[in-house]
Amino acid sequence: MIQTMRAAIFDLDGVIVDTAKYHYLAWKRLANQYGIDFNEADNERLKGVSRTRSLEILLEIGNLNVGESVRQSMAAQKNDWYVEYIQKMDASEILPGAAEYLQTLHNRGVKTAIGSASKMSH
Repeated sequence: MIQTMRAAIFDLDGVIVDTAKYHYLAWKRLANQYGIDFNEADNERLKGVSRTRSLEILLEIGNLNVGESVRQSMAAQKNDWYVEYIQKMDASEILPGAAEYLQTLHNRGVKTAIGSASKMSH
């Protein structure tokens, strides 16, 4: 198949790098700020759901009821911390085989791009 490929689109997260740990660190940091005991098992409940739903789950875990403006502030703070973490990522975090495969495609003249459903993508 690689012989006839002209282009390939890759999802960044989980294919090229794994940013899940940074989501966890940001959610844990937010939880700690509000006195919520949040662990990796709790974090499993957040996988595959929106940031809004993730925040709702976090608030449920902490048995907290806050207004919409506080929720927006909390979500923004989590996002800021997540961005802070991922901006420090380096080449050592590329998943095994990803760089080599991309280089192979490049060497064969295959155009590549990264796509994402994330609202964080630019």
